[in-house]
Amino acid sequence: MTFEALGLDERLVQATDALGFKQPTPIQEKAIPVLLSGTTDLVGLAQTGTGKTAAFGLPLLQLIDAKDKYPQALVVCPTRELCMQIVNEIELFKKFITGMHVVAVYGGTAIGAQIRDLKRGVQIVVATPGRLIDLIERKAINLEQIKYVVLDEADEMLNMGFQDDIEFILQNTPNRESTWLFSATMPPEIRRVSKKYMKAPVEITVGKMNTANKNVDHQYYVASAQHRYEALKRLIDFNPGIYGIIFTRTKADAQAIAEKLTREGYDIDALHGDLTQQQRDKVMGEFRDKTLQLLIATDVAARGIDVQGITHVINYELPDDVEVYTHRSGRTGRAGNTGICMSIIHSREIGKIRQIERMVQVPFHKLEIPAGKDVCRKQFYHFMDNLLQLDINDDSYEPYIPMLEEKFADVSKEEVLKRLAAHEFKRFLKYYENAEDLNVRERTREYRERDSRDPRAFTERRDITRRRDTKGREFGGNGGGDFTKLFVNLGTKDGFYKASFLQFILDMSDLRKDSLGRIDMKEMNSWIEVDKKSATQMIRSIDGKKYKGRNIRMNEADHRR
Repeated sequence: MTFEALGLDERLVQATDALGFKQPTPIQEKAIPVLLSGTTDLVGLAQTGTGKTAAFGLPLLQLIDAKDKYPQALVVCPTRELCMQIVNEIELFKKFITGMHVVAVYGGTAIGAQIRDLKRGVQIVVATPGRLIDLIERKAINLEQIKYVVLDEADEMLNMGFQDDIEFILQNTPNRESTWLFSATMPPEIRRVSKKYMKAPVEITVGKMNTANKNVDHQYYVASAQHRYEALKRLIDFNPGIYGIIFTRTKADAQAIAEKLTREGYDIDALHGDLTQQQRDKVMGEFRDKTLQLLIATDVAARGIDVQGITHVINYELPDDVEVYTHRSGRTGRAGNTGICMSIIHSREIGKIRQIERMVQVPFHKLEIPAGKDVCRKQFYHFMDNLLQLDINDDSYEPYIPMLEEKFADVSKEEVLKRLAAHEFKRFLKYYENAEDLNVRERTREYRERDSRDPRAFTERRDITRRRDTKGREFGGNGGGDFTKLFVNLGTKDGFYKASFLQFILDMSDLRKDSLGRIDMKEMNSWIEVDKKSATQMIRSIDGKKYKGRNIRMNEADHRR
């Protein structure tokens, strides 16, 4: 089978030849002829590394009219890294097509430049869900004429809590002619999305190219040493249905972390060499019965464990022996099920991750440690789903219904829901409402090279980018110098925490992070230190704009304190 035989036009076949693609991969061979019709919905199940981008990118380029300078196709994916990868590949595929433009829009960078790119005229937009919704709400992008929507790595997006975002995006593309969904697995959430928004989709399934650990998704998160425990807690909270094993290097760590998590209300116990056989049997019995949601273990103690249905393995620390990693990750993804293996690492261990990656012959995905608000959202979804799935057909509830109706006669449905949420989540929301960003950011190549030449430069850079002073308040710049203080009528009540508020301010003003100093957030308003040379630009960019329907006020604010 050749690309020409799939029905691709001459320019695209020429591009595949130039890239050295001689034969289509299985997912390309099966998907491309279906997608070229332009009117057929498709669900493609295939692992990473099977050529999915070409499977949907080539048909998109053939179906889209380059003469029309407005968005005709939308590709939604979970991370900025994948977003950029997709754009780079499509750029290669369109080498011999003139007038075709592709734009990537994703968070973590200035939104102004992306808006300008969109205004220049594009046919294909590749986006992460959060940034795309931000652009929709700002009316910076019009999706009315989108004909084709691609959801790439849909299971990953749902795993990250983007189900509502995906549905919002699909609702805002009412004139699409077809929807193409690509995923490594088919969890119930994806099945529900496909039934709700797709019409009799063609379903294609292909095997994974790399056979090692074929059912396990390998992920890693970069955190500082002092934040490793908090990162662990956040990953557990972000996966409320988790049933897994946490691995530590030492029995002392296993016991200490288990005790700490138990005090904080987690259903967990430790398995290590100091336990008697009776104690070990008791712990394993509770874990198999799912009385325990989590088991924390050392490698020695975990030998011989064979428990079905484990959803996650978490490496609190990477093992010293690279081969041990395969034994840990093999605890999940058994008997045809899929699983996730997470590793919490220090930035100095990225080389070790690459070594393991080569050994197991599957790609590792670097993911962000979830923000506090994302954890809360994920927990809410899980709670609501469980609530809706409760069996209420038991007759034993009937005698209490009149009493309930009388008690809640004057209470509205909205108030009942609020009280239910407050009862279940008050302490949880309080804990995460101002949660800090736990991710370690890599320094730029410029600074890495500079630091290698002059050790003093590292100290200087560290001082400039320090995130917190002794009172625990965040800094975006040098924490001093010729700064002025601005008042803005946005605060934590608007759903912001410090990291998201900082990103919001930078996106709105197109300023660099080093132009900001201290940010002091309150419930109803905030104060921002900004370089005096940039203060006027920030006020002009933000003052008078709207956020969730109300006007933003920003002005010089020293007199308000």
